Amino acid sequence: MLPIPLAAIGPAAAALSYIDARLDLSNDYRILNALIRSKAKALILERKNRVTPFYLLEEAATTSPSKDRIFLIYQGNSWTYAEAYQVILKYGTWFKERFGIKKGDIVAMDFMNSNVFVFVWFGLWSIGATPAFINYNLNGDALVHSVVTSTAKLVLIDSEVAAKVVGTDEDGARTLQRLKTEKVEGTGEREIVVFDEGMERVVGSWSGKRAPDEDRDGFMLHDKAILIYTSGTTGLPKAAIVSYRKCLEGGGFVGHWFGLRKDDVFYTCMPLYHSSAAILGLINIVYHRATISIGRKFSNSTFWPEVRASNATIIQYVGEVCRYLLSAPPSPCDTDNKVRMAFGNGLRPDVWQRFKDRFGVETIAEFYASTEGTSGSWNYQSGTYAKGAIGRNGSFLKFLLGRSVAVVEIDLDTEMPKRDPVTGFAKRVAWGEPGELLWKLDPTQVHRTFQGYWNNPGATESKILRDVFVKGDAWFRSGDLQSWTDEGLWYFIDRIGDTFRWKSENVSTAEVSQSVGVVEGVKEANVYGVEIPGHDGRAGCAALVLDPVCYPVGESQSVKDAQNALMAKISEHLLNPKKSGLPRFAVPLFLRVLVGEDKNETTGNFKMVKKRLRDQGVDWEKVTRGGKGDELWWLKPGATQYTRFSKADWEEIKGGRVKL
Repeated sequence: MLPIPLAAIGPAAAALSYIDARLDLSNDYRILNALIRSKAKALILERKNRVTPFYLLEEAATTSPSKDRIFLIYQGNSWTYAEAYQVILKYGTWFKERFGIKKGDIVAMDFMNSNVFVFVWFGLWSIGATPAFINYNLNGDALVHSVVTSTAKLVLIDSEVAAKVVGTDEDGARTLQRLKTEKVEGTGEREIVVFDEGMERVVGSWSGKRAPDEDRDGFMLHDKAILIYTSGTTGLPKAAIVSYRKCLEGGGFVGHWFGLRKDDVFYTCMPLYHSSAAILGLINIVYHRATISIGRKFSNSTFWPEVRASNATIIQYVGEVCRYLLSAPPSPCDTDNKVRMAFGNGLRPDVWQRFKDRFGVETIAEFYASTEGTSGSWNYQSGTYAKGAIGRNGSFLKFLLGRSVAVVEIDLDTEMPKRDPVTGFAKRVAWGEPGELLWKLDPTQVHRTFQGYWNNPGATESKILRDVFVKGDAWFRSGDLQSWTDEGLWYFIDRIGDTFRWKSENVSTAEVSQSVGVVEGVKEANVYGVEIPGHDGRAGCAALVLDPVCYPVGESQSVKDAQNALMAKISEHLLNPKKSGLPRFAVPLFLRVLVGEDKNETTGNFKMVKKRLRDQGVDWEKVTRGGKGDELWWLKPGATQYTRFSKADWEEIKGGRVKL
């Protein structure tokens, strides 16, 4: 071996560091290493006929030292892998013997987060059945639709959920009857079981027996493992087919990517009925044999106490959760935690650094993906570089992705990609420009990578674009506008359908929300476009949740002065492009101040819902309810500050006497 002069080590290290900074190769290695390892293990498990993640838990529960490691923490109780495994066998046996559930059957489960959710889920997997995760916030038509489309003959409902959706009132009784009988084949009824503490004791007394391997044999990676429903922000929920491949590769990839350790405690109170907590949370933990601490649901008052009680080292967030945590009054205990990383998706750029600083979180592991999607983007972010990005690629990955990922021009009126009039093919946008994100599919076997929606071929086909760049190709539509910069950073722009046109320009609701959200006193901003009589396109409106200290409620002059002062601050920020970063056409013309309990509506996964707000627009009567509802402010033509929007102002607009 040739000796290396010590004097050369320093310059060589500096050169390598410079090359890495330029090409971001260490980031690419982190992603590719995780991808290769997770894909390889999935293929090995398929060859062994063991793609059901039940086998991952079984192996952890029957080998040392993992069998004695804490697997699950919930409300002060804990279960080792071995203990949880024995409980899961009881649930599997109970399903077989009490209800006759067998391999391939679908069972709907409408549960809040709990240890029982996990036991039911893996109990079904232990006998080869498929769970359908129902959003526990649903009731009425949406709940019945979700259960019916699952084709489940058995529905388990958490007792707390049952009290709300099938309670003792007439609506509850009607919903229960529909759940039993609607679209059931034959003369029987769908069985509905309310799962309370008594039922839990019954299962606990059952004699658990391991189902034979034959009950789980024959499944391939592309077969359905779970049905997980879309949020239903644009209509009734759709049941996305989550394959065993997605469970194994998704759960395996994430832990390898962000460096999950066996002594880590991963805390999540995000809903387990969504893929973020279910696959990238719990299956990730089982795959890597770490510990998960589960909160029943998100609450500002319980989040950090549960994190501290479980000694969590990783926390999970989605959507607006980090903003909600920041909205709580500062406390000396804010940094009293062992958290080294926050992992999730939907962290807005205006919240990113403030969250890290306040709670002492060193690393943000942000990702972008969707339940039914075929890929994702990943940003392991420490320090200052890549803050706010939903994904990050170095030069090598950027080259590889060029063949399988595309960002294309979109027609916001038709919500379809623009096509070249001569060739008929879509057009890629320039680096850094917004467009719809597409992922390439194998056109000869689309179902192997995109399983689509259960019993909904129309919705499945609507997510596939064909003949995009060449005749016969196929691509998955994300439905999201994103930009991919020349430096390899990915940024979320908006959902297609949320972006609107005003003054012949495209306005990104996400971009405007981020700008408004940095103003002191603004706790939440939900931006959308509203139709204005006599005007083309949609004008911008921001529904705001304001700090009551800055924007008190009342009729006194001091209250009015405080309200006007905050509006002056918002005006000064938004109308100064150097501060807001917004062109004038993107500045919202209307502000809707949500008062009382009328807060921004969110999905169960903490994504803001715009439909009701958009439907009401700025109709003075609908919004203010004659002075008993929300408050409206507006930028009059030529004004430099928002002022109160009155009924007379609305009549002037409707009469065509005001041109915006």
